[in-house]
Amino acid sequence: MDRFDVAIMEALQADSQRSMQELSERIGLSASACHRRVKALEDAGVIAGYAARLDPVALGLDLHAFVEISLTSQSHEAMDRFEAAVASFPEILECHLMAGQADYLLRVAAADLKGFDDVHRDCLARLPGVSAIRTSFAIRRIRDWRGYRLRGIKAQP
Repeated sequence: MDRFDVAIMEALQADSQRSMQELSERIGLSASACHRRVKALEDAGVIAGYAARLDPVALGLDLHAFVEISLTSQSHEAMDRFEAAVASFPEILECHLMAGQADYLLRVAAADLKGFDDVHRDCLARLPGVSAIRTSFAIRRIRDWRGYRLRGIKAQP
């Protein structure tokens, strides 16, 4: 990756809806060269896809919970069963295998405590091999995730 690739990734993280012409003008390349580079980044899997950022409050999802899960066993089979079950519940927004006290950290959004109770009963309580569930509720979002910091990426001249 060179400085043009890094600039393309930064621009697309900020706004992936800009036209190739706008992107090329911002980067300082021709539209065709910019398009080839974007396609190469997509083909290499560096650009994994495009999506709209939705406002959870506008969707009525005012409650955000971070759920720590500990399993009864950390065997390969137990973890595979748990991860397959997590993948089957769209209410679970994210799931991360952790190092530390909990085995997994999940992120869940709901309209309110009643909605979280439904998620807890219908999803979390049905996950296999769980020995402990610890939930923390977010009080207020301070900063949203807006993309990766790319300034530290080694760009070739």
